[in-house]
Amino acid sequence: MQHRHVFLLQLFMKEQKYLDKLDFRGIHPTAMRLLVLRTMMDAGTALSLTDLEDKLDTADKSTLFRTVTLFHEHHLVHCIDDGTGAVKYAVCSDECDCSVEDQHAHFYCIKCHKTFCFKGLPVPIVNLPAGFELQDVNYVIKGLCPNCSEKK
Repeated sequence: MQHRHVFLLQLFMKEQKYLDKLDFRGIHPTAMRLLVLRTMMDAGTALSLTDLEDKLDTADKSTLFRTVTLFHEHHLVHCIDDGTGAVKYAVCSDECDCSVEDQHAHFYCIKCHKTFCFKGLPVPIVNLPAGFELQDVNYVIKGLCPNCSEKK
């Protein structure tokens, strides 16, 4: 019985992490929002809507789209254009407000097609000519991830 109690406490604590993340961004928790957030955080890489559909095959496509859009509007996730033609999404850190200063480099593996956030590697900011105003930065490095480079 004590083992079950410990398991339930651990489960609650893990779910609390997701509830806290939603609350921090002002998002009302629902079962679907928790499921999508947990899936995105557990993935370890950025996910496209198609990736989410594959992982959550019982979820309605339009519900997934609305959920990810809501997450993006509240700066819970950021978008990544890694050149594949499908926008990918990654969960933001609590410190992120999605300003240009918060932008970081991303890595796209040309073999497994996964996209990784390099949060510790800020995007280089360039001085633009007069009259140009910086709105967004997309910095993608392409190559082989550690897992794929081992398989060479």
